[in-house]
Parts: sequence; structure tokens; C-alpha cells
Amino acid sequence: MAFYQALKATGGPVLKATYHPWIRGKDNIPATGPAILASNHNAVWDSVFLPMMLDREVVFMGKADYFTGTGVKGWVTKEFMRAVGTIPVDRSGGRASEAALKAGLDRLAQGELFGIYPEGTRSPDGRLYRGKTGVARLALLSGAPVIPVAMIGTHAAQPIGQKIPSRTNIGMVIGEPLDFSRYKGLHKDRFILRAITDEIMYNLMLLSGQEYVDLYAADVKAALAEKGEFSGPVPTNGRPAPGGRVAPEVEVPTRPEEPEESEGEDSEPLEGPQE
Repeated sequence: MAFYQALKATGGPVLKATYHPWIRGKDNIPATGPAILASNHNAVWDSVFLPMMLDREVVFMGKADYFTGTGVKGWVTKEFMRAVGTIPVDRSGGRASEAALKAGLDRLAQGELFGIYPEGTRSPDGRLYRGKTGVARLALLSGAPVIPVAMIGTHAAQPIGQKIPSRTNIGMVIGEPLDFSRYKGLHKDRFILRAITDEIMYNLMLLSGQEYVDLYAADVKAALAEKGEFSGPVPTNGRPAPGGRVAPEVEVPTRPEEPEESEGEDSEPLEGPQE
């Protein structure tokens, strides 16, 4: 998309100069072919920082509300989301989200990158929440590898309710591709879908260093809203889940130190579009 490339060319240098974002594991993104980027979700700007740091174009799912806003702000948001190719998803679940799934499959069939947030909504508190199985269905139906992506520092930079991220340590860690071809043909088996999703979330937990909570973030938001402790939008398709799993103690990644003579490949600068 011409607008996408133009946005990277103009917005990339601005983001680099303002936030100094860093990236590790960029080589885990294949140069060609389809792949699903499964990311944790801490801030609205996750969908801006990650695409700006990658050479290839990646399109994310976005809540349908972005396309139905009113007034000047609503129009600007809607047109921006359309221009960068965001695929609207109805978070009421069931058949309402099938169109978004099909759009994702179509993009993968064309050999492109497709981004998805398995948690289904932004984390209310910076912790990692239970993943929804749509990402597993997408992987099995498309045959594409799943690449875990851990966004670092975006919750601290832009907690829910804050429109512009603060100037703080923002980065991302790209994990190794996960191959689920051994489960081919089992996309209707809910136990297989849950196992795949949990494996993806476990990898995100290790990459991000976040504490894992075995509940849907949507349910946590709803519970907080009932007590008057959360004023943001509350999705309605979350369901509570049994749990008890505890995140192990892992080192939270920090921005790599600058080499004295030249930059290493894991701390690549923000780049413009590639031909």
C-alpha cells in the first residue's frame, strides 16, 4: 500500500528520534512468505511501533469500533485504519468475527504477514493474559508459522487512557517461528486449539518477562469496571477460565547498549520502506 510505505518513510525517522525504539530477533521474520505475528498487547501504539521497525509490510486486526467513530476524530481514525490496511474485527465473537478470520487467511494465502493479538484486548495492567484460540485456528487453516512478538515498555509508556505515549524505553523482541504443522487438519479440535494457543502465550511470557494471568483480559476489565476501577472500553466476548499457572522469574529485556564502533544486528535503527 502506497500510504503504508509513505507513512513508514515519513513517520519512521520521527519515531526513532523521539522514542529511540529498539528491536531484537528481527532476523526471525522471514524475508518472503506468509507468517503470523502473534504479539502481546499493552498499548494502542503497539500497532504503530512494530510495523515501523520491520522491513516487510504487516497488517493487524483492529476492533470494529475504530471504523464506526463519529465526528472529526472518528473520521480521522477510520480513514487512518483503512489506509494502513487494518482488518476490523467484531469482538462479540462467534460468526461476527469469521469475516476477520477470512481476511487474515486471504492475506496469508497471498504470502504476506498478518498480525494478531491473542489476548483479544489491551492488558489492563501490563500483565500477560490468557490467549484466545483464534490465532491457533488461523495457524492451522493457513499452514503459516507463528512468530511470537513481545512488545516491551509500551504499557509504561501508554497506559489505557493516555493518548500519546511517554518518551521511555520502548522495544520489541521477535521470537523464533513456531511450527504447528503436526496438528494439520485438527482446526476443529478445541483441545488442540487450546494447546497451541497456550504454547504461543508461554513463548510470549518468556520473551516479554510479563507475569502470566490465566484469565481473559476482557473479564478482568469487566470486573474492574463493576467496581469502578476501570473506565476504558470493556469487550464482551471474554469468558473466565480455570487457572493457577504462575509465570517463572525471567529477566525482563531492556534496550541493548550501543556498540562503540558499529551497531549490532539486534539493535537495528529504524528504517524506511524497502523496495
